[in-house]
Amino acid sequence: MHHESSSERLVPTSRRVALITGAARRIGAAIARRLHADGYDLALHYRSSAQDMQRLATELEAKRPGSTLTLQADLAEFDRLPELVAKTVGRFGRLDALVNNASTFHPTPVGETTPRQWDELFASNARAPFFLAQAAAPHLRATRGAIVNLVDLYAERPLPRHSVYCMAKAALAMMTQSLAIELAPEVRVNAIAPGAILWPEPASTQAGDGDAQRQQAIIARTPLARTGSAEEIADAVAWLLDGASYTTGQVIRVDGGRGLV
Repeated sequence: MHHESSSERLVPTSRRVALITGAARRIGAAIARRLHADGYDLALHYRSSAQDMQRLATELEAKRPGSTLTLQADLAEFDRLPELVAKTVGRFGRLDALVNNASTFHPTPVGETTPRQWDELFASNARAPFFLAQAAAPHLRATRGAIVNLVDLYAERPLPRHSVYCMAKAALAMMTQSLAIELAPEVRVNAIAPGAILWPEPASTQAGDGDAQRQQAIIARTPLARTGSAEEIADAVAWLLDGASYTTGQVIRVDGGRGLV
C-alpha cells in the first residue's frame, strides 16, 4: 500500500519543495515543521506511522492549504525510491531539497548477525539515500537545490554491538562527500551527525542507551551538559539548505561537543 494526500496541483508551485524521508515523527517531524515554516511545500514520506503522519499533515495543511503530499513507502523496495521523487515533482512541479532522515537502528552482535539484518540496515541508511539522490539529482540541478543526510557520530566511532549500523552510516557519510563532488556545482550535499537528541524508544534497545544510568553517562561526556532538541537538528538542516551557500561535502556535528570527548 502506498497512497498520497492532497489534490493534484495543475501549475508548478513558486514555493520551494522539499522531500523528507521518515517525516512522521521525532526528528523528521521537527524538520518538516521547520521547513514548512520557512515556506517550503513538503513531500512527507513515512513507512508505518500513518496516524502520526496524518496528524502532522493536518497541522501543516491548517497553516497553508495544499502545501503537503504524504507518501507511504518501504524504502527497502527499490521501485518506491524513484517513485517518491516522481510523485513529488508530479504534484509540485519542482524539487529543491532532499532530506534523507529515515533510518533503521538495531543491534547486530558479531556471531548473531543475519544477512537479513544487514540488508535492512543498509537499505534505509545507505541504499535508499543513494538511489533517492540519484533520482532527485536532475530536478535538484534545475533548481540549484541541496541534499542533507542524517548520519551519526557512530559513522566515525564504533558503537558496541552495532557494527552493521555503524558501517551503513559510514557509507552514508562517504556518499555525502562523493555526491558533493559528483553533483557540483549545481547541487550541494551535506550531512548532520546528531548527538544525544532523543533517546531511542524501548523497542530499539540502543545498547543500553535507553536506561537512565547510561543516559547520564552520555550527558556527562557532553561538554554542553544536556541533550539536544529535535528543533536544534531542524535548525541545522534549514541552515544547510538555505544559508550554507559555500558549504558542500561536510558532516556537521550537532552533538553538544560530545564528539570531542
